[in-house]
Amino acid sequence: MKVCYSQLSNGLTWVLVYRTEKYQRLKTEVDKQSKKLERRKETHGDSLDKSVKKKIERYEEKLKNNNRDLSLVKMKSMFATGFAFTALLSMFNSIFDGRVVAQLPFTPISWIQGLSHRNLSGDDYTDCSFIFLYILCTMSIRQNIQKLLGFAPSRAASKQGGGLFGQAPGQFK
Repeated sequence: MKVCYSQLSNGLTWVLVYRTEKYQRLKTEVDKQSKKLERRKETHGDSLDKSVKKKIERYEEKLKNNNRDLSLVKMKSMFATGFAFTALLSMFNSIFDGRVVAQLPFTPISWIQGLSHRNLSGDDYTDCSFIFLYILCTMSIRQNIQKLLGFAPSRAASKQGGGLFGQAPGQFK
């Protein structure tokens, strides 16, 4: 069931985002700029030359702008996926409410038991509710399918950060 949802979600994402010319162009540009910036940083290292630093800063600024544009292109897919996720979650939650859908091979820690045993009767905390299984599947299956289909960002682009909300907190100096 979750695998089908992930396939549907990725198909919707592909139709709305990944097959568009704008996305393809931006992704190619981000990958190219990421590799170019990485090479510049490796060759010049901690050079004190101001012109080299300014060039690197210009490359970083271009990369940041392209990453922002790429994130904006992906935004419509994220809204569509979020809407589909919410609708399916609501539907399945009403279908499986109060039913044990899986048996966990462990007893969850206390602060997770409320979610793993949600709306289930009894005191056997190895019983698993639908919502808990759905969240676990969402966290594990969707990411792997995106990597498998090639929808995940490249490592070089991820390393540079700069998505929609700027740099990752660890990159400030």
